Amino acid sequence: MKINMGRVLLGGLVAGLILNIGEWLLNGVVLAKDMKEFFAKCNLPEPGTNFMVIAVTITFLLGIVIVFGYAAIRSRFGPGPKTAVIAAILAWFCVYLYQNLIGFGLGIVSLRLMLIALAWGLVEYILASLAGAALYNEA
Repeated sequence: MKINMGRVLLGGLVAGLILNIGEWLLNGVVLAKDMKEFFAKCNLPEPGTNFMVIAVTITFLLGIVIVFGYAAIRSRFGPGPKTAVIAAILAWFCVYLYQNLIGFGLGIVSLRLMLIALAWGLVEYILASLAGAALYNEA
């Protein structure tokens, strides 16, 4: 069956919106103090408009990629929430787990921050994937 790219885009934008909200809550609210301390410690300016445009845009694209992944694996695992969770875990592994373990290994991210981010990201990715997959159909 052919992938419905219009529905991938629609579901992906919804997934991307959920991811963007989740990232804003994590970094701008939950870890706001830690982020300020990190930038100060590294003598870096706080993220500005250019960063925000890039981060929001790439996060919407990530939402589209997650829903595309869901659409691509549907034929093997079947449509529905189980497949959406599989797509979410694949994306989480490739983005969140990889990046945070590398940061932890380099001493950039503390164990506490890594564990918070990993747990938050897993929930965030699953919710985004479920929402995006719910909007996807091949008709």
